[in-house]
Amino acid sequence: MSSDSTIFDDDLLDEAPDAAAGEVLDGRVLEIRLEAGEAGQRLDRVLASHPDLDAAAISRARLQALIGEGALSFGGRTVLAASEKAKAGTYRLNLPAPRTAEPQPEDLNLIVLFEDAHLIVVDKPAGMAAHPAPGTPAGTLVNALLHHCAGSLSGIGGVARPGIVHRLDKDTSGVMVAAKSDAAHAGLSALFAAHDIDRVYTALVRGVPEPQAGLIVTQIGRSPTDRKKMAVLKSGGREAITRYTVEQTFGPETKPYAARISCRLETGRTHQIRVHMAHKGTPCLADSVYGGGPPALAVREAIAEAGLLRQALHASVLGFIHPITGEKLRFETQLPPDMAGLAARLGAL
Repeated sequence: MSSDSTIFDDDLLDEAPDAAAGEVLDGRVLEIRLEAGEAGQRLDRVLASHPDLDAAAISRARLQALIGEGALSFGGRTVLAASEKAKAGTYRLNLPAPRTAEPQPEDLNLIVLFEDAHLIVVDKPAGMAAHPAPGTPAGTLVNALLHHCAGSLSGIGGVARPGIVHRLDKDTSGVMVAAKSDAAHAGLSALFAAHDIDRVYTALVRGVPEPQAGLIVTQIGRSPTDRKKMAVLKSGGREAITRYTVEQTFGPETKPYAARISCRLETGRTHQIRVHMAHKGTPCLADSVYGGGPPALAVREAIAEAGLLRQALHASVLGFIHPITGEKLRFETQLPPDMAGLAARLGAL
C-alpha cells in the first residue's frame, strides 16, 4: 500500500500523519531543524514560523515563554534568550502537558463508515478541522468523536487530540480514521510511518497536467518567500512522490479548461497534492493558497454556481490492514455536493 493536512508531517497536511511522522504531541519533545539559509535570523521569529510549530498551534509569544522556562535546547545547551541568532541544526523543544481546556463533546452528526471497539472511520466534511486549535476551539472532529465515542478514544494523542492519528486540512473533505484504543493507535501510527496506507484523492484542477498520467518526484519544504506555505525546492526539503492520472477533461478538446484527476500518494508531505499540482501548472480549483492565476471565465462561473468555497480536493479512498484484527479494510466515498456540483457543471462546458 501507499500513503497526503496540513503542516504536520516531517509530512497535513495535504494531509499528513501525526505522531507517526512528526506530529507534535504535548508532553513530548519536538525537534525542529533549521537550514543554513535560516541561520542568523532572530531565533524566536524563525522558529515561530516553522510549520511544525504552526501545526502544534504554538504562537511566538508562547514560544518565548517556553524559552524563558528553559524548554528549548540546541546541541545539548539550554537556549537562554529568544532574541539570540538562529543557528543551522536541530533545536529541541520540550512541550509541557496541555494547559488549555479539554475539548468538549459535540453532536456534529458524524458520517460513520466503519466502527468497532478499536477504531472508527468517518467521512469528514470540508470546513471541519481535525482538532481544536487557537481560533478553532470547537466544531472539530475531536469534539464530534468525543460525543460519538463517549469516552472510548485512545489517549495517546493527549488531551487536545484524543484518537487522532492523521489529519486532513480543514477545507479538504474525505475519509479519516481515528483510534479508539491505545493498541489501535500504536498500530495505525506504525502503518502511517511506513506509508503502508492506501490513500487516493480526487482533485479538480485548472487545465490538464502533461502527461495525463505520471509520477511527480520532487523535494518539498517551506517556501523561501512565504514561510506559511510549502513549495517544491531545488535543494533541501523532503522527497515527495505523487502518482496521478487524468480521469476526465472539461471544455474544448484542443485546450481543456479543467480536469478531474486521481492522485495516489507514495509519500505524505504537507500539502503535497496541492503543491505538486501547482508545480505542474494545474493547481486545484478554488485553492486560495496555491491556486495562482484565475481559471477561465466559464470555470469561474461554474465554481460560483456550485458554491465551492474551498480547494477542490477530496480524500476519496482510505485502505489499510486493521492493526488489531488483521482484516483488510478499504473505504471509498463519493464527491461531496460542492465538488460534485462543480464537476457536473464543468462536464457541460
